[in-house]
Amino acid sequence: MTDTAAVTIAAPATRFPLTTDALSGVAGEVVRAAQAGGATAAETEVSQAFGLSVTVRKGEVETIAYNRDKGIGVTVYVGARRGHASTADFARAAIEDAVAKALTIARYTAEDDCAGLADPALLARNWANLDLYHPWDLTVEEAIALGRECEAAALAVDPRLTNSDGATVSLHEGEFVYANTLGFSGGYASSRHGIYCAVIGDDDGAMQRDDWFTAARSPHDLEAAARVGRLAGERTARRLGARRLATLDCPVLYEAPVATGLIGHYVSATSGGSLYRKSSFLIDSLGRQVFAPQISIREEPHLKRGQASAPFDDEGVATRPRDVVRDGVVQGYFLGSYSARKLGLVSTGNAGGNHNLVVAHGAEDLPALLRRMGRGVLVTELLGQGVNPVTGDYSRGAAGYWIEGGEIAYPVEEITIAGNLGRMYRDIVAIGNDVDRRGSRHCGSVLIGAMTIAGN
Repeated sequence: MTDTAAVTIAAPATRFPLTTDALSGVAGEVVRAAQAGGATAAETEVSQAFGLSVTVRKGEVETIAYNRDKGIGVTVYVGARRGHASTADFARAAIEDAVAKALTIARYTAEDDCAGLADPALLARNWANLDLYHPWDLTVEEAIALGRECEAAALAVDPRLTNSDGATVSLHEGEFVYANTLGFSGGYASSRHGIYCAVIGDDDGAMQRDDWFTAARSPHDLEAAARVGRLAGERTARRLGARRLATLDCPVLYEAPVATGLIGHYVSATSGGSLYRKSSFLIDSLGRQVFAPQISIREEPHLKRGQASAPFDDEGVATRPRDVVRDGVVQGYFLGSYSARKLGLVSTGNAGGNHNLVVAHGAEDLPALLRRMGRGVLVTELLGQGVNPVTGDYSRGAAGYWIEGGEIAYPVEEITIAGNLGRMYRDIVAIGNDVDRRGSRHCGSVLIGAMTIAGN
């Protein structure tokens, strides 16, 4: 191998069974075994992780789950033939056996001219620490106490909150090293922690459920357990007494946590696999106006502590900030090396998925968007799938609130909102400043000019 990159961000040795250097050593051993076995190219990811999850329901401990995992995945290429195998055993004999199985698979698969490692010119050479690893020294007893505090705060909101789906406190920490025969070797540790709560309300036999959660790389960035519970309780209580609506056409305002799903549908439609298989309603959309003119989306893979931050993708390709949509016009797709070759394009560093997508927003908060909408539906929950990726036809079960005079009039349930994603994107009126940053898509509430509401 020639040395093109060899950078790792070390994790404290006490947090994982293997040191960072040992993990890199295993990755190098896998790659050398593949070359010795006759592979013309090879890549591997070696990982280790552990986590703790505690769920409290009605004040009692319901589950305690602890996991510690490690694994090796190896992909080999024999010419244009590809094979893959995996093992959880880091012993030399197990590594050689996994490599042998991958080589056997490769020799019996069909040739594919688009298969292979990433373009060497695109590989990451060096990168900064994105501050993704923050251990949480949380004991089981402390997790139980947080869960109880969270659930108690939820149930205390309203006497009609009589049952609970529980409060869960979780931590996850992992580390990986990716290496290939182009000389790339790099990895880093990361963490993801969270607190979740869901409670059930009963109003004369009509039951409602809602939830809230917080998630962050660092435990210091999590919302307080009592706040998570209180928000879950308030959301459930507000939904009590929900009604159904008559069928009508009206504006729809997606609350930020569900609005991120609209961006998810866009990512899926402009991802390489959907495009080269022609299973997308946005085929050949590069350079076309897809969103309303005021909509812009940037991919920001280098945000410190970002939930989807990464210095390189699953193939070692360097990530970079870029415009995905500018003034409503598509600026780029989401491509890994294979899909890029199938389309005659270049990888965008998205093998493994999108990174932090930041949707530009206006100055209006949620109450201001409600006033702008005047009369319509605020959607706070979506049910079912109901999206045709080929045509963009959209039909989802939903719950939320009927808005009259710019204010919440009453909660609604058992409605269906329908439209077409292509038209919905072009009909976006505004995006609020109440941005949800808990996942990989950072988006505020989205106001759409008109959709069909199917009710009674």
